[in-house]
Amino acid sequence: MTAMNTQNRAARIEAAIRTAFAAREITVQDDSALHAGHAGARPGGETHYTLRIVADAFAGQSRVARSRAVHAALAPEFEAGLHALSLRLLTPEEASRT
Repeated sequence: MTAMNTQNRAARIEAAIRTAFAAREITVQDDSALHAGHAGARPGGETHYTLRIVADAFAGQSRVARSRAVHAALAPEFEAGLHALSLRLLTPEEASRT
């Protein structure tokens, strides 16, 4: 059995983000129930997530570059049925001001 099959999607997302960005803080919230009946929603859920990530790796990057990097890190999840992300991507300095 592969890791894709043995962990829930939230755990896989967190692991992928930690690996890709050495994130200081990660919050993964499954919002799939809020999208039931909408495009991309599946009966089993695990399709729509909100992520808050604090990482030094985002320093000097635009919001678009940060978003693209997160989407690239989660490409296997999108291929396996992840449909949508709401992202809050911050450097530690930015996080200290919020």
